[in-house]
Amino acid sequence: MEQKRILITGAAGFLGSHLCERYVKEGFHVIGMDNLITGRIENIEHLFKLENFEFYNHDVTKFIHVPGKLDYILHFASPASPIDYLKIPIQTLKVGSLGIHNCLGLARAKNARVLIASTSEIYGDPLVHPQNEDYWGNVNPVGPRGVYDEAKRFQEAITMAYHNFHGLETRIVRIFNTYGPRMRLNDGRALPAFIGQALRGEDITVFGDGSQTRSFCYVDDLVEGIHRLLMSDYAYPVNIGNPSEISILDFAKEIIALTGTDQKIVFKELPKDDPKQRQPDITRAKEILGWEPTVDRAEGLKRTYAYFKSLSPEELSTTAHYNFDKYIIR
Repeated sequence: MEQKRILITGAAGFLGSHLCERYVKEGFHVIGMDNLITGRIENIEHLFKLENFEFYNHDVTKFIHVPGKLDYILHFASPASPIDYLKIPIQTLKVGSLGIHNCLGLARAKNARVLIASTSEIYGDPLVHPQNEDYWGNVNPVGPRGVYDEAKRFQEAITMAYHNFHGLETRIVRIFNTYGPRMRLNDGRALPAFIGQALRGEDITVFGDGSQTRSFCYVDDLVEGIHRLLMSDYAYPVNIGNPSEISILDFAKEIIALTGTDQKIVFKELPKDDPKQRQPDITRAKEILGWEPTVDRAEGLKRTYAYFKSLSPEELSTTAHYNFDKYIIR
Protein backbone atom coordinates (compact mmCIF):
# COMPACT_ATOMS: atom_id res chain seq x y z
CA MET A 1 0.00 0.00 0.00
CA GLU A 2 1.31 3.45 -0.92
CA GLN A 3 2.32 5.52 2.10
CA LYS A 4 -0.01 8.44 2.84
CA ARG A 5 1.57 11.90 3.12
CA ILE A 6 0.24 14.53 5.51
CA LEU A 7 1.23 18.17 6.07
CA ILE A 8 0.70 19.51 9.60
CA THR A 9 1.09 23.27 10.05
CA GLY A 10 1.84 24.53 13.55
CA ALA A 11 3.72 21.26 14.01
CA ALA A 12 5.94 22.46 16.87
CA GLY A 13 3.03 23.71 18.95
CA PHE A 14 1.19 21.92 21.73
CA LEU A 15 -1.49 20.29 19.58
CA GLY A 16 0.58 20.12 16.40
CA SER A 17 3.32 18.10 18.06
CA HIS A 18 0.85 15.52 19.38
CA LEU A 19 -0.71 15.24 15.93
CA CYS A 20 2.73 14.70 14.38
CA GLU A 21 3.34 11.85 16.81
CA ARG A 22 -0.05 10.30 16.08
CA TYR A 23 0.40 10.24 12.31
CA VAL A 24 4.00 9.04 12.51
CA LYS A 25 2.69 6.10 14.56
CA GLU A 26 -0.11 5.58 12.02
CA GLY A 27 2.60 5.03 9.37
CA PHE A 28 2.06 8.28 7.45
CA HIS A 29 4.90 10.31 6.01
CA VAL A 30 4.53 13.45 8.13
CA ILE A 31 5.68 16.89 6.99
CA GLY A 32 5.71 19.30 9.90
CA MET A 33 5.69 23.05 9.23
CA ASP A 34 6.15 25.84 11.77
CA ASN A 35 7.79 29.27 11.92
CA LEU A 36 8.43 28.78 15.67
CA ILE A 37 6.76 32.05 16.64
CA THR A 38 4.94 30.26 19.47
CA GLY A 39 5.95 26.64 18.82
CA ARG A 40 9.01 24.98 20.33
CA ILE A 41 11.38 22.85 18.28
CA GLU A 42 11.91 20.75 21.43
CA ASN A 43 8.34 19.49 21.07
CA ILE A 44 9.19 17.56 17.90
CA GLU A 45 12.97 17.12 17.85
CA HIS A 46 12.57 13.49 18.98
CA LEU A 47 10.89 12.85 15.61
CA PHE A 48 13.75 14.21 13.49
CA LYS A 49 15.61 10.89 13.42
CA LEU A 50 12.64 9.10 11.85
CA GLU A 51 12.53 8.45 8.12
CA ASN A 52 8.83 9.25 7.86
CA PHE A 53 9.11 12.73 9.41
CA GLU A 54 10.48 15.94 7.96
CA PHE A 55 10.30 19.55 9.14
CA TYR A 56 9.99 22.83 7.24
CA ASN A 57 10.76 26.03 9.16
CA HIS A 58 8.29 28.19 7.25
CA ASP A 59 5.64 30.87 7.79
CA VAL A 60 2.34 29.72 6.28
CA THR A 61 1.28 33.30 5.58
CA LYS A 62 3.85 33.15 2.77
CA PHE A 63 3.51 30.92 -0.31
CA ILE A 64 3.69 27.24 0.62
CA HIS A 65 5.57 24.78 -1.58
CA VAL A 66 5.71 21.10 -0.69
CA PRO A 67 7.16 18.78 -3.35
CA GLY A 68 5.43 15.51 -4.15
CA LYS A 69 1.91 14.38 -3.48
CA LEU A 70 -0.11 15.25 -0.41
CA ASP A 71 -3.10 13.28 0.81
CA TYR A 72 -4.03 15.39 3.83
CA ILE A 73 -3.36 18.85 5.28
CA LEU A 74 -4.02 19.75 8.92
CA HIS A 75 -3.94 23.52 9.44
CA PHE A 76 -3.05 24.09 13.09
CA ALA A 77 -0.75 27.09 12.71
CA SER A 78 -2.06 29.92 14.88
CA PRO A 79 -1.22 31.80 18.05
CA ALA A 80 -3.67 30.37 20.55
CA SER A 81 -3.61 32.24 23.86
CA PRO A 82 -4.63 35.66 25.18
CA ILE A 83 -0.98 36.65 25.63
CA ASP A 84 -0.38 35.85 21.96
CA TYR A 85 -3.33 37.93 20.75
CA LEU A 86 -2.11 41.00 22.61
CA LYS A 87 1.52 40.74 21.47
CA ILE A 88 1.00 39.70 17.85
CA PRO A 89 -2.53 40.69 16.82
CA ILE A 90 -1.67 41.29 13.16
CA GLN A 91 0.12 37.96 12.80
CA THR A 92 -2.85 36.25 14.48
CA LEU A 93 -5.15 37.68 11.83
CA LYS A 94 -2.74 36.89 9.00
CA VAL A 95 -2.37 33.22 9.85
CA GLY A 96 -6.16 32.89 9.96
CA SER A 97 -6.57 34.60 6.58
CA LEU A 98 -3.45 34.45 4.39
CA GLY A 99 -2.33 31.22 6.06
CA ILE A 100 -5.58 29.35 5.50
CA HIS A 101 -5.83 30.73 1.95
CA ASN A 102 -2.39 29.30 1.18
CA CYS A 103 -3.28 25.94 2.74
CA LEU A 104 -6.54 25.69 0.81
CA GLY A 105 -4.78 26.61 -2.44
CA LEU A 106 -2.17 23.92 -1.78
CA ALA A 107 -4.89 21.38 -0.97
CA ARG A 108 -6.63 22.18 -4.24
CA ALA A 109 -3.38 21.88 -6.22
CA LYS A 110 -2.54 18.54 -4.58
CA ASN A 111 -6.13 17.21 -4.50
CA ALA A 112 -5.67 16.78 -0.75
CA ARG A 113 -8.26 16.70 2.03
CA VAL A 114 -7.81 19.60 4.47
CA LEU A 115 -8.86 19.82 8.12
CA ILE A 116 -8.74 23.19 9.85
CA ALA A 117 -8.43 23.86 13.57
CA SER A 118 -11.25 26.15 14.57
CA THR A 119 -12.12 26.90 18.17
CA SER A 120 -14.86 27.27 20.74
CA GLU A 121 -13.90 30.96 20.73
CA ILE A 122 -16.02 31.43 17.60
CA TYR A 123 -18.97 31.24 20.02
CA GLY A 124 -17.58 34.27 21.91
CA ASP A 125 -19.26 34.98 25.25
CA PRO A 126 -22.14 32.60 24.52
CA LEU A 127 -25.82 33.26 25.04
CA VAL A 128 -26.54 29.55 24.47
CA HIS A 129 -25.36 26.89 26.91
CA PRO A 130 -23.97 24.35 26.23
CA GLN A 131 -22.74 25.43 22.82
CA ASN A 132 -23.75 23.39 19.78
CA GLU A 133 -22.56 23.78 16.21
CA ASP A 134 -25.75 25.51 15.07
CA TYR A 135 -25.15 28.45 17.43
CA TRP A 136 -23.66 31.44 15.57
CA GLY A 137 -21.96 33.01 18.56
CA ASN A 138 -21.73 36.32 20.43
CA VAL A 139 -18.40 37.85 19.42
CA ASN A 140 -17.06 41.40 19.80
CA PRO A 141 -15.10 41.92 16.56
CA VAL A 142 -13.31 45.04 17.83
CA GLY A 143 -12.46 43.79 21.33
CA PRO A 144 -9.03 42.45 22.37
CA ARG A 145 -10.06 38.87 21.60
CA GLY A 146 -11.55 39.82 18.24
CA VAL A 147 -8.31 39.26 16.33
CA TYR A 148 -8.40 35.57 17.25
CA ASP A 149 -12.16 35.02 17.24
CA GLU A 150 -12.71 36.69 13.87
CA ALA A 151 -9.64 35.05 12.31
CA LYS A 152 -11.12 31.67 13.17
CA ARG A 153 -14.59 32.65 11.96
CA PHE A 154 -13.13 33.83 8.65
CA GLN A 155 -11.13 30.60 8.46
CA GLU A 156 -14.34 28.58 8.67
CA ALA A 157 -16.03 30.77 6.05
CA ILE A 158 -13.26 30.51 3.45
CA THR A 159 -12.93 26.78 4.07
CA MET A 160 -16.62 26.27 3.35
CA ALA A 161 -16.32 28.51 0.28
CA TYR A 162 -13.58 26.24 -1.11
CA HIS A 163 -15.72 23.21 -0.31
CA ASN A 164 -18.83 24.60 -1.96
CA PHE A 165 -17.23 26.40 -4.92
CA HIS A 166 -14.28 24.14 -5.75
CA GLY A 167 -15.57 20.85 -4.35
CA LEU A 168 -12.55 20.61 -2.03
CA GLU A 169 -12.70 17.93 0.67
CA THR A 170 -12.73 19.93 3.91
CA ARG A 171 -13.20 19.21 7.61
CA ILE A 172 -13.66 21.73 10.46
CA VAL A 173 -12.96 20.89 14.11
CA ARG A 174 -14.09 23.33 16.80
CA ILE A 175 -11.67 22.70 19.65
CA PHE A 176 -12.66 23.38 23.24
CA ASN A 177 -10.18 23.86 26.11
CA THR A 178 -7.52 21.18 25.81
CA TYR A 179 -4.64 20.33 28.14
CA GLY A 180 -1.76 17.92 28.47
CA PRO A 181 2.03 17.66 28.17
CA ARG A 182 3.85 20.37 26.17
CA MET A 183 1.50 23.21 26.99
CA ARG A 184 3.34 26.51 27.48
CA LEU A 185 3.41 27.35 31.17
CA ASN A 186 2.75 31.09 31.00
CA ASP A 187 0.49 31.57 28.01
CA GLY A 188 -2.42 33.15 29.86
CA ARG A 189 -4.60 30.04 30.10
CA ALA A 190 -5.82 28.74 33.43
CA LEU A 191 -4.43 25.22 33.61
CA PRO A 192 -0.72 25.81 32.85
CA ALA A 193 -0.83 29.12 34.73
CA PHE A 194 -2.20 27.47 37.88
CA ILE A 195 0.25 24.55 37.76
CA GLY A 196 3.19 26.85 37.07
CA GLN A 197 2.24 29.10 39.98
CA ALA A 198 1.87 26.11 42.30
CA LEU A 199 5.25 24.65 41.31
CA ARG A 200 6.94 28.03 41.80
CA GLY A 201 5.26 28.55 45.19
CA GLU A 202 3.28 31.57 44.00
CA ASP A 203 -0.29 32.52 44.81
CA ILE A 204 -2.90 31.17 42.39
CA THR A 205 -4.39 33.99 40.30
CA VAL A 206 -8.09 33.79 39.48
CA PHE A 207 -9.62 36.46 37.25
CA GLY A 208 -13.04 37.79 38.21
CA ASP A 209 -14.79 35.94 41.02
CA GLY A 210 -13.96 32.55 39.49
CA SER A 211 -17.57 31.71 38.66
CA GLN A 212 -16.84 31.55 34.93
CA THR A 213 -16.73 27.96 33.67
CA ARG A 214 -14.52 25.92 31.37
CA SER A 215 -14.58 22.32 30.13
CA PHE A 216 -11.16 20.67 29.85
CA CYS A 217 -10.36 17.88 27.37
CA TYR A 218 -7.20 15.78 27.62
CA VAL A 219 -5.03 16.01 24.51
CA ASP A 220 -5.11 12.29 23.66
CA ASP A 221 -8.91 12.41 23.47
CA LEU A 222 -8.77 15.50 21.27
CA VAL A 223 -6.29 13.91 18.87
CA GLU A 224 -8.51 10.84 18.54
CA GLY A 225 -11.51 13.04 17.75
CA ILE A 226 -9.54 14.97 15.14
CA HIS A 227 -8.39 11.75 13.49
CA ARG A 228 -11.94 10.39 13.31
CA LEU A 229 -13.17 13.66 11.81
CA LEU A 230 -10.37 13.73 9.22
CA MET A 231 -11.27 10.21 8.10
CA SER A 232 -15.01 10.89 8.06
CA ASP A 233 -17.06 12.24 5.16
CA TYR A 234 -18.53 15.15 7.16
CA ALA A 235 -17.66 18.66 5.91
CA TYR A 236 -19.36 20.89 8.49
CA PRO A 237 -18.05 21.99 11.92
CA VAL A 238 -17.85 19.46 14.74
CA ASN A 239 -17.26 20.30 18.41
CA ILE A 240 -14.51 18.24 20.02
CA GLY A 241 -14.15 18.74 23.76
CA ASN A 242 -15.02 17.33 27.14
CA PRO A 243 -18.48 18.39 28.39
CA SER A 244 -17.44 18.04 32.05
CA GLU A 245 -17.83 21.68 33.17
CA ILE A 246 -16.15 23.28 36.18
CA SER A 247 -15.85 26.81 37.54
CA ILE A 248 -12.41 28.40 37.42
CA LEU A 249 -12.43 28.85 41.20
CA ASP A 250 -13.17 25.16 41.80
CA PHE A 251 -10.53 24.29 39.22
CA ALA A 252 -7.94 26.37 41.07
CA LYS A 253 -8.80 24.42 44.22
CA GLU A 254 -8.36 21.14 42.32
CA ILE A 255 -4.85 22.22 41.23
CA ILE A 256 -3.89 23.14 44.79
CA ALA A 257 -5.09 19.71 45.97
CA LEU A 258 -3.28 17.97 43.12
CA THR A 259 0.05 19.70 43.75
CA GLY A 260 -0.16 19.44 47.53
CA THR A 261 0.72 23.10 47.94
CA ASP A 262 -0.76 25.66 50.33
CA GLN A 263 -0.97 28.60 47.96
CA LYS A 264 -3.56 31.29 48.49
CA ILE A 265 -6.03 32.17 45.77
CA VAL A 266 -5.91 35.84 44.78
CA PHE A 267 -8.46 37.56 42.58
CA LYS A 268 -7.83 40.04 39.76
CA GLU A 269 -10.09 41.92 37.38
CA LEU A 270 -11.74 39.81 34.68
CA PRO A 271 -10.31 40.55 31.21
CA LYS A 272 -12.59 42.25 28.68
CA ASP A 273 -14.90 39.86 26.76
CA ASP A 274 -13.74 36.82 28.74
CA PRO A 275 -16.39 34.11 28.18
CA LYS A 276 -18.54 33.43 31.25
CA GLN A 277 -19.40 29.87 30.23
CA ARG A 278 -17.78 27.28 28.02
CA GLN A 279 -19.17 23.77 27.56
CA PRO A 280 -19.39 21.77 24.33
CA ASP A 281 -22.45 19.96 23.12
CA ILE A 282 -20.79 16.89 21.57
CA THR A 283 -23.94 15.21 20.26
CA ARG A 284 -22.74 15.61 16.67
CA ALA A 285 -19.35 14.04 17.44
CA LYS A 286 -21.04 11.09 19.16
CA GLU A 287 -23.48 10.50 16.32
CA ILE A 288 -21.20 11.08 13.32
CA LEU A 289 -17.78 10.02 14.65
CA GLY A 290 -18.69 7.62 17.44
CA TRP A 291 -16.41 9.77 19.61
CA GLU A 292 -16.51 10.95 23.19
CA PRO A 293 -13.71 11.60 25.70
CA THR A 294 -12.40 8.68 27.74
CA VAL A 295 -9.83 10.37 30.03
CA ASP A 296 -11.44 12.02 33.04
CA ARG A 297 -10.06 15.24 34.46
CA ALA A 298 -8.46 13.63 37.55
CA GLU A 299 -6.41 11.22 35.42
CA GLY A 300 -5.56 13.82 32.80
CA LEU A 301 -4.36 16.28 35.43
CA LYS A 302 -2.11 13.63 37.01
CA ARG A 303 -0.43 13.01 33.65
CA THR A 304 -0.09 16.72 32.94
CA TYR A 305 1.29 17.52 36.38
CA ALA A 306 3.86 14.73 36.02
CA TYR A 307 5.05 16.38 32.79
CA PHE A 308 5.35 19.83 34.36
CA LYS A 309 7.18 18.41 37.38
CA SER A 310 9.78 16.97 35.00
CA LEU A 311 10.71 20.44 33.71
CA SER A 312 13.88 22.13 34.84
CA PRO A 313 13.76 25.12 37.22
CA GLU A 314 14.77 27.32 34.29
CA GLU A 315 11.82 26.10 32.22
CA LEU A 316 9.45 26.63 35.14
CA SER A 317 10.62 30.18 35.78
CA THR A 318 10.67 31.42 32.20
CA THR A 319 7.92 33.80 31.17
CA ALA A 320 7.71 32.56 27.58
CA HIS A 321 8.94 29.91 25.17
CA TYR A 322 8.32 31.92 22.05
CA ASN A 323 10.04 34.34 19.72
CA PHE A 324 7.66 37.21 19.10
CA ASP A 325 10.07 40.02 18.35
CA LYS A 326 10.77 39.51 14.67
CA TYR A 327 7.08 38.91 13.94
CA ILE A 328 5.58 41.96 15.62
CA ILE A 329 4.00 44.05 12.86
CA ARG A 330 2.87 47.49 13.93
